[in-house]
Amino acid sequence: MVPPIKTAIVGASGYSGEELVRLLLRHPQVELTAVTSRQYAGQTLAQIFPKYAHDPRCRSLRFSEPKAELLAKAAQVVFLALPHGVAAEFAGPLLDAGCKVIDLSADFRLKSPAVYKEFYGHEHPAPALLQKAVYGLPELYRSEIKQAALIASPGCYPTSILLPILPLLKAGLIKSNGMIADSLSGVSGAGRKVEPEFLFAECNESMRPYGIPKHRHLSEIEEQLSLAAGKAVVLQFSPHLIPVNRGILTTLYLAPEKHFASESEMAALQGQIAQCYQKAYGNEPFVRILEDKALPDTKNVTGTNMIEIAWRLDARTGRLIVMSAIDNIIKGASGQAVQSMNILCGFPETTGLL
Repeated sequence: MVPPIKTAIVGASGYSGEELVRLLLRHPQVELTAVTSRQYAGQTLAQIFPKYAHDPRCRSLRFSEPKAELLAKAAQVVFLALPHGVAAEFAGPLLDAGCKVIDLSADFRLKSPAVYKEFYGHEHPAPALLQKAVYGLPELYRSEIKQAALIASPGCYPTSILLPILPLLKAGLIKSNGMIADSLSGVSGAGRKVEPEFLFAECNESMRPYGIPKHRHLSEIEEQLSLAAGKAVVLQFSPHLIPVNRGILTTLYLAPEKHFASESEMAALQGQIAQCYQKAYGNEPFVRILEDKALPDTKNVTGTNMIEIAWRLDARTGRLIVMSAIDNIIKGASGQAVQSMNILCGFPETTGLL
């Protein structure tokens, strides 16, 4: 019998970290051997997450201070569920010790240190590692993930935007200019932190835009779109905070490459789009292309690693409207990271996720 892969989570007390705990505990081919949190060091998982108190592993496994040398001895694969700028401090030492690293922060999603500084406001702490990192979008970079030592798991907004757009862009069905993304996110997307704007009384019965016109996630979205298009792509992105715990609903407004003036032209374009999505995602276990009148709904993806995608052609405006829904903490963070781990370790991709 093959021994389980030993895993560790750095920053296990946040929302993404807690979701990683849940997913790895139920994963049949891994063992969770270390969890870190400066705030809860010395306390057991069961004490901090009482929902897992029935599991004897959680009654014995304790949070520890994050120390790279100890983590490297405890685990073969280490997940970094840390804020940007902090994760990079651990990645280098862990890689040097022979660990595989899956980073859920933004530290390794970009190839350019200059772009990182522009969007995140400080110098990159480990620029030499940027070229070594693989962008962890499994549906796009599956073969690269399989060979990677450092995986940069995408952000939640980018996941909800890139998966619907990239096949269309690569197929030449849409123009690379004039793209607009309008996204609505649950409050958990801001992380587990106590700040006035995220208090219940501030978020409940309230919807508001933020990060406009230059949200940080634009950097990785535009980089991936530019790679697909073979030229620089600029996207208009408007994120909004809505009073739900989790979930992202994204609506994309795109310009088809071919004008459709007649019913026959519209029908032909509809067929091309359907064929494009079928070719890209027909065999993908976590992409659900909706048919007929169905539209994405966060209630259908919450608690799963799925993304729902639907689209409509608007004859009146000449635009293609594409919509998607994901769980921001799972497909937008921890679930996608585990999906990458499965690929990396040679497990069936759906293991522990269905």
